[in-house]
Amino acid sequence: MGSDDIVVLEKEVRRLQRIAAEWAARLHELAEERLPAAHSELPPLSQFTFDACKAWAEASTRLAAAQQKGPAA
Repeated sequence: MGSDDIVVLEKEVRRLQRIAAEWAARLHELAEERLPAAHSELPPLSQFTFDACKAWAEASTRLAAAQQKGPAA
Protein backbone atom coordinates (compact mmCIF):
# COMPACT_ATOMS: atom_id res chain seq x y z
CA MET A 1 0.00 0.00 0.00
CA GLY A 2 1.46 3.32 -1.04
CA SER A 3 1.54 6.54 0.92
CA ASP A 4 -1.30 7.93 -1.22
CA ASP A 5 -3.44 4.96 -0.24
CA ILE A 6 -2.66 5.57 3.43
CA VAL A 7 -3.69 9.22 3.10
CA VAL A 8 -6.99 8.15 1.53
CA LEU A 9 -7.54 5.64 4.32
CA GLU A 10 -6.76 8.29 6.96
CA LYS A 11 -9.42 10.55 5.43
CA GLU A 12 -11.88 7.67 5.43
CA VAL A 13 -11.18 6.95 9.11
CA ARG A 14 -11.76 10.61 10.00
CA ARG A 15 -15.00 10.65 7.99
CA LEU A 16 -16.25 7.47 9.66
CA GLN A 17 -15.26 8.77 13.08
CA ARG A 18 -17.29 11.93 12.46
CA ILE A 19 -20.31 9.90 11.38
CA ALA A 20 -20.02 7.63 14.43
CA ALA A 21 -19.77 10.67 16.71
CA GLU A 22 -22.88 12.18 15.11
CA TRP A 23 -24.89 9.00 15.71
CA ALA A 24 -23.56 8.77 19.27
CA ALA A 25 -24.68 12.36 19.88
CA ARG A 26 -28.17 11.52 18.63
CA LEU A 27 -28.29 8.50 20.91
CA HIS A 28 -27.09 10.60 23.84
CA GLU A 29 -29.71 13.26 23.13
CA LEU A 30 -32.41 10.60 23.08
CA ALA A 31 -31.25 9.14 26.38
CA GLU A 32 -30.86 12.50 28.09
CA GLU A 33 -33.89 14.37 26.83
CA ARG A 34 -36.55 12.13 25.36
CA LEU A 35 -36.60 8.80 27.18
CA PRO A 36 -38.76 7.08 28.28
CA ALA A 37 -41.41 8.71 26.07
CA ALA A 38 -39.44 8.09 22.85
CA HIS A 39 -38.48 4.53 23.74
CA SER A 40 -39.59 3.24 20.32
CA GLU A 41 -36.74 5.20 18.72
CA LEU A 42 -34.12 3.40 20.80
CA PRO A 43 -33.64 0.14 18.80
CA PRO A 44 -33.10 1.67 15.34
CA LEU A 45 -30.99 4.52 16.68
CA SER A 46 -28.87 2.09 18.67
CA GLN A 47 -28.36 -0.07 15.58
CA PHE A 48 -27.34 2.89 13.41
CA THR A 49 -24.90 4.00 16.12
CA PHE A 50 -23.48 0.49 16.48
CA ASP A 51 -23.04 0.10 12.72
CA ALA A 52 -21.31 3.49 12.42
CA CYS A 53 -18.95 2.69 15.30
CA LYS A 54 -18.19 -0.74 13.84
CA ALA A 55 -17.38 0.77 10.42
CA TRP A 56 -15.04 3.26 12.08
CA ALA A 57 -13.33 0.53 14.14
CA GLU A 58 -12.80 -1.67 11.08
CA ALA A 59 -11.35 1.22 9.06
CA SER A 60 -9.10 2.15 11.98
CA THR A 61 -7.80 -1.41 12.13
CA ARG A 62 -7.07 -1.36 8.38
CA LEU A 63 -5.26 1.98 8.77
CA ALA A 64 -3.16 0.73 11.68
CA ALA A 65 -2.16 -2.36 9.68
CA ALA A 66 -1.27 -0.24 6.65
CA GLN A 67 0.80 2.14 8.76
CA GLN A 68 2.71 -0.73 10.34
CA LYS A 69 3.65 -2.10 6.94
CA GLY A 70 4.68 1.33 5.75
CA PRO A 71 4.57 2.60 2.18
CA ALA A 72 5.33 0.07 -0.53
CA ALA A 73 8.72 0.40 -2.11
